[in-house]
Amino acid sequence: MQNTQNNLRKFSLTPEELASFHQRGYAGPFTLYEPEEMKALWQRERLQILDRSKAVYQGSDAVSGVTNISNYDRHLDVSFLADHISRPEIIDRVSSVLGPDVLCWRTEFFPKYPGDEGTDWHQADTFANASGSPQIVWPDAEDFGGTITVWTAFTEATIENGCLQFIPGTHRTMYYDESKRMHYDPDQINTINKEAVQRGFFGYDYRQLQIDPDWKPDESKSVSMIMRPGQFILFWSTLMHASHPHSGKTKEMRLGYVARYVPTSVRIYPDTEVVTEYGGSIKLEKYGAVLVSGKNDFTHNRIVTHTTRGKAFRSNLCQE
Repeated sequence: MQNTQNNLRKFSLTPEELASFHQRGYAGPFTLYEPEEMKALWQRERLQILDRSKAVYQGSDAVSGVTNISNYDRHLDVSFLADHISRPEIIDRVSSVLGPDVLCWRTEFFPKYPGDEGTDWHQADTFANASGSPQIVWPDAEDFGGTITVWTAFTEATIENGCLQFIPGTHRTMYYDESKRMHYDPDQINTINKEAVQRGFFGYDYRQLQIDPDWKPDESKSVSMIMRPGQFILFWSTLMHASHPHSGKTKEMRLGYVARYVPTSVRIYPDTEVVTEYGGSIKLEKYGAVLVSGKNDFTHNRIVTHTTRGKAFRSNLCQE
């Protein structure tokens, strides 16, 4: 884990914010778009996002509308999302933690509809928990793994409609063994109650990965991340995080958009051509990570590039 703040950029974390981030495992929320601006952007862009004709994961391999895997990496074909993941308000802060050379390796949508269960407490280090193979691998010399997750609220995120929850300071210890792999069962969705709260993980049960089967997260220490539309928060994926259930008291869904970042030294999808999880699979033949900061001196990752800010990354796939 990088502790040295790179050359100060306009939106870099201050020394105090960086120290707090390393202690708590998260920073923010920060405002990227004003609430009315975000609402207008989403109104304009959502129909384009529903059009999957140029998405990099096509056909029956992406179980559209059923599993979250179909939502992966829409920044590769949607211009607004391509621009969003590269915004300096985000990248300057991410680079404060990871150093100057940074890749965005995945994006995802996380909708929560009225009546949906809360997302269970979990951590992610290599992201092997569902697919069975590590999806990111840090160099052996590093003593830390995981990814920086940037979660942007495209709608209101409240306790009633399912905002994020964190347990501060839990990012330095893994309570789960991702090599065990979880069993996918869609019948579990919206059916599991834990500590009197309806919580699941998109058809998986994270308890299957616990190192200590008797361990339970200390929810008394949890904090709720209430966010306005257009705000974002960044956190280590190894931080214990979850979300509240959607109470159904409002008919509006809660929508979060997640971008995941790693240093260029990290190997992405090593020796992997197909990712299988959440009841579906995607082929990586059109996949590429995006260099959002600095330079890439490595040859182990597939990289997509573009030359004009604001255009999607749907061409010029190259090996670097």
